Amino acid sequence: MQATLTRLSDSLDAARAGNLGTAQLVSTWREAIDGEPALPERYRQVAEKVLGQIESSALFTEESCSFSQGDMFDALADWLGHARRLAAG
Repeated sequence: MQATLTRLSDSLDAARAGNLGTAQLVSTWREAIDGEPALPERYRQVAEKVLGQIESSALFTEESCSFSQGDMFDALADWLGHARRLAAG
């Protein structure tokens, strides 16, 4: 699971830096999460909710969206922290 979490962290860092588009970030996360059997279903559900919000935020300007992409990236970082604690046991 550590390799998956590293991949997710790297993709989030790239998206924050502007080096990875929203669609690619979401695709990378979904693929990694779907392929990670050690993740409990609740973790998948929470990640999917945030990923859906990121997709929605990409359709609107920052002012017209009810949540910011930066906030959603922060939510993914928080999710990663919880997943790392889970993986550490």
